[in-house]
Amino acid sequence: MLPALVMFLAFAFIPMIGVLVLSFTSWDGISAISFTGLTSWLGVLSDPGLYHSLVLTFAVMICSWLVQTPISLLLGTFVAGRQRYRAVLAVLYFLPLLMSSAAVAIAFKSLLDPYFGIGAGLHLEILSQDWLGDPRLAFGVVIFVIAWQFVPFHTLIYQGGVRQIPGQLYEAAQIDGAGRIRQFFSITVPQLKYTIITSSTLMLVGSLTYFDLIFVLTQGGPGNATRILALDMYIRGFQANQMGAASVIGVFLVALGLVLTLGIQRLGGRDRAASQMEGM
Repeated sequence: MLPALVMFLAFAFIPMIGVLVLSFTSWDGISAISFTGLTSWLGVLSDPGLYHSLVLTFAVMICSWLVQTPISLLLGTFVAGRQRYRAVLAVLYFLPLLMSSAAVAIAFKSLLDPYFGIGAGLHLEILSQDWLGDPRLAFGVVIFVIAWQFVPFHTLIYQGGVRQIPGQLYEAAQIDGAGRIRQFFSITVPQLKYTIITSSTLMLVGSLTYFDLIFVLTQGGPGNATRILALDMYIRGFQANQMGAASVIGVFLVALGLVLTLGIQRLGGRDRAASQMEGM
């Protein structure tokens, strides 16, 4: 455990303490650091833009979970089969995760260009809309692109979870006359309870860090329609040179991530192996 502990202290805990200290300064990133107490905290907490970014962050979190979870669960169940063609499909489904978020954002930004994108190339008016210029459409595009890239990761998690379910459960269900749909809802989903909790934890907490994809895709626009907390932190720190205010948001993101993680894990109860034994 010692190497992991050293890595955690060096690259997570100590920087986090540094961010906490910087949140009590008014540093611009260049000049000398001057401690100003709660000035940065009061300035950020009194800014309406913070609460707009917070609402958007929760909106992205909830919408991405609602889109990714059912798709990942269905795909994970499908590719868990032992047929060779399903293994090939599993590899194809996994390809988007191998690409960097910046590359994915650049690709979709080009494809969705109303004048030079796929809509203009195929002469399809429905695809030639100003996808990234309309606030409502831009938000939907962000959710779609996030799902496109990260569904493969959660599919892999569910695939592993399904393969751990005892086959005797399905054999007994078939003897009792249960069809595939009934087996899915009565066996697969209940047995994947803790897999769903793990996937949801990674998905919801990970949504707090969707910076690079949104920055390249929309830069928080149009207006502030996609300016989530992580992007707000970057803009304040590296564009407005308000490192103190950016550090406040960084501390807020860490605290929010901890609360989400503990809350989701608490919903799952204590016995994390119980779902694999249900029905035995």
